[in-house]
Amino acid sequence: MKAVLKNARISPKKMNLVAGLVRGKMVEDALNQLRFTPKKGAKILTKVIKSAAANAETNFKQEPKKLFIKEIVVNKAPTFKRSVPISRGRAHPILKRNSHVTVLVDVTASKAKQAEAATKAEAKAPKAQPSKKKPTNK
Repeated sequence: MKAVLKNARISPKKMNLVAGLVRGKMVEDALNQLRFTPKKGAKILTKVIKSAAANAETNFKQEPKKLFIKEIVVNKAPTFKRSVPISRGRAHPILKRNSHVTVLVDVTASKAKQAEAATKAEAKAPKAQPSKKKPTNK
């Protein structure tokens, strides 16, 4: 259950800062966090998360309260190239960076199953034994 926003007019670096705030959180908690984040990326990311939650609700009949953000990916999009005229007839380039945002949501029950599988894997892993050699002092 995902939503994708292409060519968002914000640099991937700035967008990734905001995305880091809500990765792995419940959808409701993430939306509350973004509501009080004074960044341009917060408004954009809110729309994408709402879209992903709506997709899960309509297409997969999932309850919105049980959804969490499984993954947020922010990638580079094509860059707009502009120039600013400066003295002596020259111009400096300006790169207006854009980003693609992908939000993947999932139901919390599967998150619990993943955590349970991880703990089972840890339990099966052999534990390191302390060495029996005595330290030598020279």
